[in-house]
Amino acid sequence: MDALLTVSVPVFGLILCGYLAGYFGVLGAQSSEALNRFVYYFALPALLFIFVARAPLERILYWPFLAAWGGSLVLSFGLTALLARLVYRDRLAVVGLRSMNASFANTGYMGIPLAITAFGEAAGLPAIIATAFMGIVLISLTIALIETDLSTKAGAGGIARDVGLALAKNPLVLSVAAGALVSAFGISIPLPLAKFFDLLSSAAGPCALFAIGLFISGQSVREGLHEAALITAIKLLVHPAIAWLLLAAVFEVEPLWATVTILIAALPTGANCFVLAQRYNVFVAPTSATILLSTALSVVTVSLLLILLR
Repeated sequence: MDALLTVSVPVFGLILCGYLAGYFGVLGAQSSEALNRFVYYFALPALLFIFVARAPLERILYWPFLAAWGGSLVLSFGLTALLARLVYRDRLAVVGLRSMNASFANTGYMGIPLAITAFGEAAGLPAIIATAFMGIVLISLTIALIETDLSTKAGAGGIARDVGLALAKNPLVLSVAAGALVSAFGISIPLPLAKFFDLLSSAAGPCALFAIGLFISGQSVREGLHEAALITAIKLLVHPAIAWLLLAAVFEVEPLWATVTILIAALPTGANCFVLAQRYNVFVAPTSATILLSTALSVVTVSLLLILLR
């Protein structure tokens, strides 16, 4: 119960504030887009960069963790892809988006601030590494499937180019890569610059959580709800179970890293799924419904998990 009061209430309270601001028209669609852009291109990259830059390289390249977390992502993605082909008879583009919805967690906007609030500053690094690695693995798999389905001319080279461009343009991946380079070469960040990153990154958590609420206030689950229900069950229940098995039982990852990552696996579907769905005009309505439904239900599931983990 202590975890519910000290962690869940402030975190989900900020999401509720954003939702109410959108619902009552205090902030409109343009405000939602502006706030999301600030978080995605400025506050979150600053947070990711400064955390990784200050970490020893051996902590960034923690191979048992990367193997366990990567395995859970691929298994969750793969099981959903198998379901999509055998049950729904989906084309490859839809397979990619459906599977991404079931495995891509809202780590940047929700997972990092939640992990730090629940487990302290030490939880920031595993949450950030998990975020970056998840983006690299799942964005690559999803775009590869979509391009294989939709492109008649690109071939393997064209698909690889599209995947590379998507990752190269992702500010979260780039900020972690930049931080890793600073750590690897032992570069000391000047104090004024470090203060700048600290100040900018302090806005990431509150703004990201508020932005989630503002975003879902304008969404509807009337379309795609049936498909969203099964994806949400996989995302909130199956994926964290797979992550727990690999992180704690198979690879025996350090307790804090395992705990933080199990929490991250249990988070609702991330907004990047909607970005790709809109870009390719594939699986748009079910993706929007999944983000809204999984976020709403995570108030209960994540709160219960926090009680167990703490």
